[in-house]
This record gives sequence, structure tokens and C-alpha cells, in this order.
Amino acid sequence: MMTETFLARMGLFDARAPRYTSYPTAPHFNGSVTGSDFTNWVRAIPEAGQVSLYIHVPFCRRLCWFCACRTQGSQTLSPVAAYVDTLLAELRLLAAQLPKGVTLSRLHWGGGTPTLLSPDLIDTLAGAIFDVLPAGPGTEFSVEIDPNELDEPRLQALARAGMNRASIGVQDFDPLIQQTIGREQSYEVTRDAVEMLRGCDIHSLNADILYGLPYQNERRITNSVEQLIALNPDRVALYGYAHVPWVAKRQQMIPTDHLPTPVERWQLFNTAEALFTKAGYRGIGIDHFARPGDGLDLAARAGTLHRNFQGYTDDQSEVLIGLGASSISRFPQGYAQNAPSTSAYARAVSEGQFATTRGHRFSGDDRLRARVIEALMCYFRVSEEDLNARFGTSEDGASALFAPALEEFGEVLEMHRGDLLITDEGRPLARLIARSFDAYEMAANGHSLAI
Repeated sequence: MMTETFLARMGLFDARAPRYTSYPTAPHFNGSVTGSDFTNWVRAIPEAGQVSLYIHVPFCRRLCWFCACRTQGSQTLSPVAAYVDTLLAELRLLAAQLPKGVTLSRLHWGGGTPTLLSPDLIDTLAGAIFDVLPAGPGTEFSVEIDPNELDEPRLQALARAGMNRASIGVQDFDPLIQQTIGREQSYEVTRDAVEMLRGCDIHSLNADILYGLPYQNERRITNSVEQLIALNPDRVALYGYAHVPWVAKRQQMIPTDHLPTPVERWQLFNTAEALFTKAGYRGIGIDHFARPGDGLDLAARAGTLHRNFQGYTDDQSEVLIGLGASSISRFPQGYAQNAPSTSAYARAVSEGQFATTRGHRFSGDDRLRARVIEALMCYFRVSEEDLNARFGTSEDGASALFAPALEEFGEVLEMHRGDLLITDEGRPLARLIARSFDAYEMAANGHSLAI
């Protein structure tokens, strides 16, 4: 492992970098992509093809202070029910444009808190989705679960709808840290939710945990990771807490003087990584871990791993359609994002229009650079042969593309039979190395810390 001194010299502890769940990243989206583009891109989906669908439910009973997602608080069900009505109308708009025979590869409900939906709303929404996009072979239906907002009737409705993967946000089990970030969720409540899920034959479980939270230290993160491992999730996302109060105003509630330093963040990640590895998990990309035999593990071994807005995925669909306020869709032609506010989103749909307000149309070498960055983030290597097969890139073209990264990070990069490899010691620098392939200018405070 590289020393702190070396990583500091390479800029890891000072730099900010995108997480590269898309390329170009969302800050580079603009208003040139409209609902008409979205319509045309949907119509261009091949008949009998497969797509993934993301449903955004931007409501929470309470707003966690650490969260930078687009959400709003609601103590009653009425605004949630009205929002579901808008989703149903948006689904009808989509149905009118979809080519014949298109089916679902993946379905994901995210938020916010999708488990705020009542059982009847779950039934209604799921039924409408599958009427428009029937499940294809091996369809995976995952839902983000808040253990504080899960009961037997809602769980039964989700299982009835076909949910076969659950994703639980843990963040940290330490009571002091939970109070500090505004997310009180005991180990016991989480354990009971996991047992309920498994009792409904939902055996495929994701869990998210954060490092870099206020008051976190080696002892506290060790305790939290060990408690999480005891729940035996199939895969884990170990995300670095992104403190961006200029983007998420609620993060101003977080005491910055108790946040770990960048070096301490790196140490916290290393501690958690070692615990997951010791427990038999395999590292996936920069921040995920999977049990042997899990879909991510199999995809990583087969070379079919991808990265999208939900992190790492084994989904092979080229199209991801996002419905709901602020949702982002990905097509072979580019990205399209819905209006971020629920009112603007609902107004557009009520007028019979898709709510697209911004996005990015691929041009130039966008697709080439996107593939390079995705390969680095998934496998820590880029294959010249792969680039040639996909884009017709010559040996000279690949060499020219790799040259800036090799000049800047030559100490942790190697060339092997035409492939560009990040050494094991250089993997903490993966986001910075990926950034060297980014042709778009990055704002100084536009992203989270690189570690």
C-alpha cells in the first residue's frame, strides 16, 4: 500500500473529483436537451428490446442532515399520493412512445423513501409499471428500504409486486454519529427489517454504509462494519460522505469541526475495507463489496460490470429511463433529466409533456472517454483491444489518449500488451486518474473529496 506521504504528494488528500456515475457528469448537463429529444430517444429503442427503469420518490418522513439527494419532508400521505398520480400520468406518456415489445431488465425505486408509499399505492404504481413495461427474463426489482418506514403490510405489497432485491441505508450504527447526522436508526430496527425481508423470501440484500462522518474513528467504524457484516448482506456500498453544504443546505447542520481529515477518511476506508475482505467479501471497483456468487461478483469476473447512477451494476441494458422529479435517463444518444422540483415536474406532465429540462447530447469523443473512465472505475484497467472493437481506435490513437494520464500518474500506471493498468498501490487514486480523461472543465468546488 502506498504511504500517506506518497498519496499526499499525488494530491489525493487535497483534490476533489467526480464519482463518475456518468460521463459527462451531471454538472455539465444543460438546457439544450428537451422533452422532444426524450421522445425521439424513446422511439429509437429497438422493438422487443430491454430497458431499465428508475422511479424517483422524493419524499421522506424526516430529512436526514447528511443527505444531498433531492428530497422533501412530508408528515402526511396526501402529497405522496398526488405524486404517484403524476407518475401514473408520466407512465401513460411513456407508453404512447415506446416501441412494441419492450420489456424490463431492471426496475429500481429510489428516493427519498419509497417505503413511505402505502400498500395500495405500491400495488397501483407497480401494476401500472408492469402494464407499460412487462418483466423480461430475469428482471430484477429493487427498492430502497428505510427500516424506520417498513411494516408488514408494505413489505407484503412490495413482495406481491415482485420485489426481489432490497437496498438498506445503514450509514453508521453509532448512536452519537446518528444523532449528529440526523439519522437515528438502531441496529435492532435494522436487524428486524432484514429478518422481515428474508421472511418474505427477499434474500438478495444491498446495504450502504458511509465513512468520513463526524465523530467517526477506527473504533466506531469497526463496530458498525462488524454489526453490518453480522446481517450478512450480499453486497455493500462503502461510500465516502460528501460534505457539500453549498449544494445541500441541510448539511449546514453537520458540525464541520468534527469531520475526519482527508487522511483520516483514507484510514477509515482502509479499516472498513480490511474488515469486509476478512469476512469473505470481494472488492468491486472503488467502493463496493460482494459475496462470492452475487451478481456483482459474477459480472466483475466476466468483464460485464458497469457503473451508473446507482453505483456498480450487472445490468446490461443500454437504456435507463428515469421517471419522477429530477430523475435522469441514459440513452445511447445522451442523458435527459427531469425538472428537479416536484411542482415543475407535475406541471409539465399535467400538460401532457415529458418533464425533461436539461441533459447532454453525446458528441465528439464523449462515448470513447466515457468507456475509458468506466473501465478504470470498474476494473482499474483499459483495454486497447476493447477500444478498437468499440470505436475503431488505433494503437496510435490509444497511445495519444493515454499519454496525459501516464505523464501525470506514471508512478502508478503501467502499460501491458496495449492495456493501461492502475497498479494495486495506485487504486486509491482511481478517481483522480479517471479525471485526467475528462475533457470537461471541473469547478473548484463542484464535487466531493477524492477520498
